[in-house]
Amino acid sequence: MFNHLKVDASKVYLFIEFTASAFFSMMFVTMSLYEATVAGLTPLQLVLVGTTLEVSAFLFEVPTGIVADVYSRRTSIIIGYLLMGVGFLVEGLFPMFLPILIAQVIWGLGYTFTSGATQAWISDEVGEEPANKLFMRATQVGLVASLLGMALAIFIGANNVALPILFGAAGVIAIGLVLIVIMPETGFHPAPKEDRNTWQHMWHTFNEGLKAVRARPRLMSILGVGLFFGLYSEGFDRLWVKHLLDTFDLPVIFGNNQVAFFAVLRIAAALLTILAVRFVEKRVDSGSPLAIGRAMFIVTGVIAVAMIGFAISPLLPLTLGLYLVINIFRAVSTPLYSGWVNQKLDSNVRATVHSMAGQVDAIGQIGGGPSVGLVAKLFSVVAAITTSGFLLLPAMFLVGRANRISMDEGEGGE
Repeated sequence: MFNHLKVDASKVYLFIEFTASAFFSMMFVTMSLYEATVAGLTPLQLVLVGTTLEVSAFLFEVPTGIVADVYSRRTSIIIGYLLMGVGFLVEGLFPMFLPILIAQVIWGLGYTFTSGATQAWISDEVGEEPANKLFMRATQVGLVASLLGMALAIFIGANNVALPILFGAAGVIAIGLVLIVIMPETGFHPAPKEDRNTWQHMWHTFNEGLKAVRARPRLMSILGVGLFFGLYSEGFDRLWVKHLLDTFDLPVIFGNNQVAFFAVLRIAAALLTILAVRFVEKRVDSGSPLAIGRAMFIVTGVIAVAMIGFAISPLLPLTLGLYLVINIFRAVSTPLYSGWVNQKLDSNVRATVHSMAGQVDAIGQIGGGPSVGLVAKLFSVVAAITTSGFLLLPAMFLVGRANRISMDEGEGGE
C-alpha cells in the first residue's frame, strides 16, 4: 500500500478520530433498533450477537497484533477499517440472524487490526509526549463528531432504519480507502523476533501480569470488580432497546421516527455525561486509591439499583430517567476504573496489568451475555435486565474489600 500525498500524521489521526466517531455513532444509534425490529431477533439472539462479537475480538486480538508489530501499523489500520466497514455492510444488507452473526465476526476481526495499532502508530510518528496531548484533543474531536453522527442518523433513518447502518458502513470503508492515499508511516520499526506478539508471548505476558496481581491483594479485588462489570454489561447493552419497545408506547418525535427517539435519548446521555465526567475530575483525587475506591463504591451501587429499577419501572419517564442515570454512571466508571487499576504499578508490568483488566472484562461479557440471554428466553426481558443488575451487586463487596486494604495501607484521600 502506497500513500501519494504527504499529510501531517497529527492531522491524519484527527481525521480518523473524527470520521470514525461520526460513522460509528450513526450506526450504533440504530443498531439495536434494527436488530430488534427489522431483523426481528429474539432476546437470546440479540445477546448472542454481542457475545459473538466479544469472542471474535478476544480470539483475534493476538494474531492481528502480529501485523501491527511485525509488518506495518499503517497496513494493519487500513485493513481494520476496510474489514469493519464490510462487516457493517453485511449486517445492514441482510437482516437475518446468521448473516448478522457473520457480520460480528468480520467487524470484530477488523476492530482487532486497529486496536492498539492506531495509538502505537501516532506515537511512533510524532513522539510519546505530543501523542499524549493529541489523545486528549482527539477525545474532544470524537465527542463532537459522535453528536453530529447521532443527529445525522435522525434524518438518514427517518424512513428506513437500515440506512444509517449502510451509510455508516460505506463511510468506514471510505476511511480505509482515504488512508491508503494520505496516511504516512515513517517512525515504524519492526519488533525484534523475541518481542513479537505471538501466542507464546501472550502466555508469557499473562503469567507476568498474574504474578503482579497476586502480589497486590487490592489489585486482585479491583480486577474482580472488572469481571462483574463485564458480566452485567452485555445483557443490558443488547436488551435495553427491546425492553423499551416491548413495554411502552414510545412518544412520537419528528413524525413516526423511532430512530429520532433513540438518537435524542443518546444525545441527552452524551451531553449529561460530559458534565458528570468534569464534575468527577474536579471532586475525586485521582492520585488516591481510596478516593477512587469510594467513588467506585457509589458508582457501582447506583448502576446496579438503577438497572433493576429500569427493568421493573411501569412509568416511561422514570424508565428513561433511569436509563440516563445508568449511562452517565457507566461513563464515569470507565476513567475511574482505569485510574484505579493504574495505581502503584511498576512500569514494567503496567501495560500487562491493563491488558489483563481488558481480558477479564471480555471474559465477563462472554460469560454473562449468554446467561442473561437464557434468562430472557426462559422468562422475560424484564427478568434478564433485572438479573444483569443483580450480577453487578457482588462487585460492591469487592470494592469494599479493596478500600479496606487501602485504609490498612494508610491511604488518604477524600
